[in-house]
Amino acid sequence: MQPIEQQLSQHYPSDLTDAQWELLAPWFEPKSRQRGRKAKVSRRGIVNAIFYLLREGCRWRSLPHDYPDWRLVYSYFSCWHYRGVFAQAYEALHRTERERHGREPHPSAGILDSQSVKTSAVARGTCGYDAGKKGEGA
Repeated sequence: MQPIEQQLSQHYPSDLTDAQWELLAPWFEPKSRQRGRKAKVSRRGIVNAIFYLLREGCRWRSLPHDYPDWRLVYSYFSCWHYRGVFAQAYEALHRTERERHGREPHPSAGILDSQSVKTSAVARGTCGYDAGKKGEGA
C-alpha cells in the first residue's frame, strides 16, 4: 500500500481540486471522536477513485493502481451508499448552490416529460397502448 502523499500525487481529470475537497470533506472524513486505528489510506483518495469509476464507467477491478485497492474503495462506497452519505452531500450542496444564486433552497415545482418511441413490427406483440398519444407505444 502506498503512503498517503504518493496516492494524491497522480492526478486524473476526475480527481477533486483542493477547493472541491474542502466542500466534500465533512461528509467523508471520520469524526474527530471516532475510535479505532488511524487510516492508512486517505479518504480523499478513496473519493477520487469513486469519481474516477463514475466518470470512466469501468469495472471496480479495472481501477488504476494509482488509487487504493478496489476492494477497499468498494467497501467504503457501499458503506457510504448504505448510510446515505452521497445523498446527504448532494442535498446540502444543491441547497447551498441554489441559495448562492438567490433562489429558494428547495424547488417549488418540477417538470416531467415522456416520449413514445416507434418500434418495428417484430416488437409489436410486447408494446402497449399509450393513452397520451392515443396509440400504441413502446
